Amino acid sequence: MTHFRLLTQNGQGHDADEEQLAIEVLTGLTAEPKHLSAKYFYDDKGSEIFQKITQHPDYYLTNKEVEILTRISCQLAHLIDEQEIDIIELGAGDGHKSQLIIDGFLKSGCKVNYYPIDISEKAMVMLRENIRPDSSLAIHGVVAEYFEGLKLVRSQSSNRQLVLFLGSNIGNFNREQSQGFLRKLWMSLSASDYILTGYDLKKDVNKLTAAYNDGSGLTAQFNLNLLHRINQELGGNFKPDKFQHYGIYNPVLGAMESYVLSTEKQEVYIKALQRVFHFDAYEPIHLEYSFKFTKKDIEDLCEQTGFTLVQNFTDANEHFIDSLWQVTKEV
Repeated sequence: MTHFRLLTQNGQGHDADEEQLAIEVLTGLTAEPKHLSAKYFYDDKGSEIFQKITQHPDYYLTNKEVEILTRISCQLAHLIDEQEIDIIELGAGDGHKSQLIIDGFLKSGCKVNYYPIDISEKAMVMLRENIRPDSSLAIHGVVAEYFEGLKLVRSQSSNRQLVLFLGSNIGNFNREQSQGFLRKLWMSLSASDYILTGYDLKKDVNKLTAAYNDGSGLTAQFNLNLLHRINQELGGNFKPDKFQHYGIYNPVLGAMESYVLSTEKQEVYIKALQRVFHFDAYEPIHLEYSFKFTKKDIEDLCEQTGFTLVQNFTDANEHFIDSLWQVTKEV
């Protein structure tokens, strides 16, 4: 029987989260140009919509990564070669991809402690429904920000760690932020721990654009849900039907960019901020970058952030790479 428990970070809870959201919304909507942070996409509703996006045929990234992980799951276990391991996932989603990796370790006779870390408790519920029980598998759901969660896991266990950061989440950071995030991750881990990170590779622009403007309008729903969230949590009066989603590839940055545009001149009041925000017709709110990579970009990032590149794994079309790195520290 699978052992499942839920761990939560010690903190100020909901009030502190709401205050942080309020501060970032105020900062973003008074900036020029306006912007909102992509990290607030993933409330319970957002997580639910995103799971649907990952199953849409236009959104190739998930299928390509599943292809890779299905092929390499046993190979990963042999490369890492431990009797017991902590597999920690940053941004767990529904657990479908993690299950593939976990199965590879279980088949090799390795005991697995799985620690999914996600700010959404709904993600933990979905994950609990999807990951199959096994006597060698203990699951400890961690509802926390990534680095708080990593501290919490380290306080629970001193096993070798494999950190999963899948699904091209690294692409949501610009190059400088990627380096900062990976250095912080390096600092949080012990010598010889591993990370497996997903990178979406540069490719035909039409394929990229279709993935972020899916034919069913799920990406539009996902982005506009952020306005619903502000309404719900901060007392905003956004009318999401007066905004439209827009996703475009920027070849200079090497990134997909996501916006919502105000379709008319309008004012939005947010009660928690006691402030009115003015929008011109077709004024954008920038929501997200999704940076794309070359193999050299991945190698450079690895070298710059204190890791050793163990192996790159790619799909048959070379659309996506899962890259296995090991922490290098002088003891």
